[in-house]
Amino acid sequence: QVQAVESGGGLVQAGGSLRLSCAASGRTVGTYTMGWFRQAPGKERESVAAISWSARNTYYADSVKGRFTISRDNTKNTVNLQMNNLKPEDTAVYYCAVRSDLRRSSWPPPLYEYDYWGQGTQVTVSS
Repeated sequence: QVQAVESGGGLVQAGGSLRLSCAASGRTVGTYTMGWFRQAPGKERESVAAISWSARNTYYADSVKGRFTISRDNTKNTVNLQMNNLKPEDTAVYYCAVRSDLRRSSWPPPLYEYDYWGQGTQVTVSS
């Protein structure tokens, strides 16, 4: 079982920056992909970014390209999401997710392939 714990959310003005972090702990077998999702009130959960084990592959939703950067540190089992030039429409609960790569190769991974989820951290961007 793997636990994922997010941190770094908060309130920021439009144009500001936030850095989200996620620490994964527990037993994993083999490599794993890590991703960030978000869910705004009344909307479906959507993929924001993903990063492969080696960090060779990254994915960004069109809405965040050029503003968000995902990174990971496998020595610490952490994944970060640097969010710059934030907009009010980025307001949502952000979730960290972990997908085992065992017998899986979809890229970017669809939501249903992620095995473990964090509890979420609120990001609010004021205009």
